Amino acid sequence: MAGLAPTLLGVVLLIAIVTLVLRTYRVPHPFAPALAVLRGALQLAAISLILSGIISDPFWVGVGLVVMFTAAVGTVTRRIGATRRHAAWVAAAMGLGVLVTLLVVFGTGALEFTPRYVLSFGGIIIGNAMSIATLSGRRFTEGVTEHWEEVEGWLALGATPRQATRELARRAVYFALIPSTDQTKTTGLVTLPGAFVGAIFGGASPLEAGRFQIVVLAGILCAGSIAAVTLIHLLAPVTRRPVPVPG
Repeated sequence: MAGLAPTLLGVVLLIAIVTLVLRTYRVPHPFAPALAVLRGALQLAAISLILSGIISDPFWVGVGLVVMFTAAVGTVTRRIGATRRHAAWVAAAMGLGVLVTLLVVFGTGALEFTPRYVLSFGGIIIGNAMSIATLSGRRFTEGVTEHWEEVEGWLALGATPRQATRELARRAVYFALIPSTDQTKTTGLVTLPGAFVGAIFGGASPLEAGRFQIVVLAGILCAGSIAAVTLIHLLAPVTRRPVPVPG
């Protein structure tokens, strides 16, 4: 435990700064980042203990990925509108994106089909697909709300609900992919992504770590684009102003 003291001190100071900055600027929910870090730390501690026992067992790796996927679907659903219909749409959109990506990566042999790779790569893809789906869904809902008069005008002219929101849907997908696209463009120049650094710390050569990282980045864009387009396609037929979902 003594070796953890510097880590705990550093994390506490970082989060204290975050909270102070947000409170000073009177940002809503200033303690949310601190609570997120606390929750993340507890979850990482639990998953570290669990993974040490299942990392080589295909069945439990599959169970772990299902749990991750279920949690991700629940998170996106809460962010865009907590209904059973939304949950089904999110599950379908994310499931398609993740499944296609995993099939391509392991089917082509880009990564070795082992429990270790399936768990690490699958977890990264699910997490990033969740973020992109959330961004696209919220961006679309907010866009329709802000431009409702324009949408209503198209509907009055005889456009279908999908046609009336087509441009807003396309923009939502585009903006949702910007963070992942920028991360990919600046990899090695501005940032050293976690998968790359983690692979090197795990003993892989820089070349092997780079190979894993580029597969991860391409997989994130593939899963994210499919998830975003599918989700927005399901959300797009709008006939009334959406009710904004609290952040």
